[in-house]
Amino acid sequence: MPATHASTVSVSSPSLLLLGAEPWRAALEFIDMKRMDKQALPIGDGHAVVIFPGLATDHQAVAPLKHFCKDLGYHALDWGRGLNTGPQGDVDRWLDGLAEEIDDMTRSHDAPISLVGWSLGGIYAREVAKRLPMRARQVITIGTPFAGSPEHTRARLVYRLLNGKKPPSNKALAQRLAAAPKVPTTSIFSRTDGVVAWQACIQAGGERHCENIEVTGSHCGLAWNSEVYRVVADRLRQAPGQWQPMG
Repeated sequence: MPATHASTVSVSSPSLLLLGAEPWRAALEFIDMKRMDKQALPIGDGHAVVIFPGLATDHQAVAPLKHFCKDLGYHALDWGRGLNTGPQGDVDRWLDGLAEEIDDMTRSHDAPISLVGWSLGGIYAREVAKRLPMRARQVITIGTPFAGSPEHTRARLVYRLLNGKKPPSNKALAQRLAAAPKVPTTSIFSRTDGVVAWQACIQAGGERHCENIEVTGSHCGLAWNSEVYRVVADRLRQAPGQWQPMG
């Protein structure tokens, strides 16, 4: 499952064929997840895990992942902001406010927290970790195009419908988003993602605390994909200060 470096070929948004297959593929992934055997998965240590939903989704979309983490023994929380419509106003100020809310939400937990984000929610997880380096234990992103641009995703129209404008895009912002947090960071991606170009989900640079892990799945189904869940369970079980890339 560990991935190689990003492809050197030009990056474009996924094909319309992959996009059109998203609904039924996601449904099949949900059924497969319901049948997965969780008995052999590692039990959690109870630390807090904050989960960020993707664009145009809310706590209901990530509820299966939240319940999965709870079943393993973690204190799982959703981000608390309801429907994810994308950053509002100044992006940095909006992210600063989100980080403050996550800090307040998890203040009762002495242990460092894990931040898990699906799609656009993974951008939030990474940026919150950058703002809370002493609170963050690790970051796990799922189908998150942090290394790309709006042109590398099929979600541009959805963003415009929710916000009445194009997604924010400029070179300086793109460079900041592509920079990895200082904490252990795992990017889970799928080459058959029908919404996000998989190359945009690859953390480049060869940082020892970062890894890219490939799974098979649709974009919409990654939020309840059994392969994803096995990776999440393995990553969450690692003790602070003892993180190692997944073999």
